[in-house]
Amino acid sequence: MKAIESARHGVPHKVCECIDVDEAPVPGAGEITAAIQASAINPADLLIIEGLYPGPADLPARQGIEAAGKVVALGDGVDDLAVGDPVILLSRGNWAERVTVPVEQAIKFPTELDLLSAAQIKANPPSAHFMLQDYKDLQEGDWVIQNAATSAVGRHVIHVAARMGVKTANVVRSETVIEPLRAIGADLVLVDGDDLGARVRAEIGDANLALDAIGGKSCQNLADCLSDGGTVVNYGFLSGDPCMITPTQAIIHQITLEGFWLVKRLLQGDRQDIVDTYDFISRLFIEGIIDAPVEATYTLDQISAALEHAGRGGRHGKIVLTPNGPLD
Repeated sequence: MKAIESARHGVPHKVCECIDVDEAPVPGAGEITAAIQASAINPADLLIIEGLYPGPADLPARQGIEAAGKVVALGDGVDDLAVGDPVILLSRGNWAERVTVPVEQAIKFPTELDLLSAAQIKANPPSAHFMLQDYKDLQEGDWVIQNAATSAVGRHVIHVAARMGVKTANVVRSETVIEPLRAIGADLVLVDGDDLGARVRAEIGDANLALDAIGGKSCQNLADCLSDGGTVVNYGFLSGDPCMITPTQAIIHQITLEGFWLVKRLLQGDRQDIVDTYDFISRLFIEGIIDAPVEATYTLDQISAALEHAGRGGRHGKIVLTPNGPLD
């Protein structure tokens, strides 16, 4: 069986290899084995491989946060899944042909949901959903501001917010992406800069929620757009710099900075809460409210090319691995 492994931290396409490993174990009591059909490459995957994001403590280690596939074997006591069921996996180490995991780590998804979308459902869509729900009581007509607006989470924020009647101000690094974001429903798109707060207020007044994937000065610029008592939610490590808000923002304007990590958020609920969350997200995909464009797919033996592609700027969709061969 083939799987992807990294033996050291470093540039992802240079340190990851497709290797032959033992077959996935026969599932024991309360376990299932799944054949992985599609697995998205996320920024967090790249950061884990670089050693910049929480990941395996010991190397070498298998990689891969997301996975969609089908159940191929059941252990004793598993009665809520059947062989052939389509599942996403909440486990890691999913860049492999097959994995065996506790049944609690497998969530069945509707057959109407295509595999390439299912391969991207675990992390980004629920992150957008929870961040828009958990921090402020957003009402129709309210504004949310976010950076990294062209990212997968950024796109989902635009679409989920629109469903709520909430407007989005979207901060980007280049004017070239302004029109593409407007085309998918972004209400306002601005290029980042030290005067971002003044430009946002001139357009919309104030917002009370900001979503930050970058950290550093970009986080501070978002905070400058918020009304008194507003909240910046940081959920990403993209710049590698510490999150920044000024004493004036924190003390005078009572801006708060909070962190969001989906793993912690999911663990706040029981299994039924998790199942319900992914059923809700699946329906958003099926109904066309959110989408997840794919730029290219690669097999496991093309991992170097896949990771190099995933690390490029200017992409227009995810890079997805297909561990058991190209999808029909």
